[in-house]
Amino acid sequence: MVLRRLLLALLSDPRFVQKLSEAPPIRAAARLTASALSRGQLGARRAARELGPGLARLRDAFLRPPGGWPGAPGSGRGRGGRPGAEP
Repeated sequence: MVLRRLLLALLSDPRFVQKLSEAPPIRAAARLTASALSRGQLGARRAARELGPGLARLRDAFLRPPGGWPGAPGSGRGRGGRPGAEP
């Protein structure tokens, strides 16, 4: 509990935070974090761009199934009612 109060008092002091942010280990950690985030975003964008056409084909395959089945959406055949019902 005492440690928590001490840390809170130190971190609420703007001068201490400024000095801490200028310390080489903290700056190195900040650079590493920024670099990792940038690389992660770039990788995610590349992956999304490469997967785009394949996902569009997959979506189309599920939205427009072949007209071989009577109740297929978009086929125009069947009422879409219960199986075995008269059209």
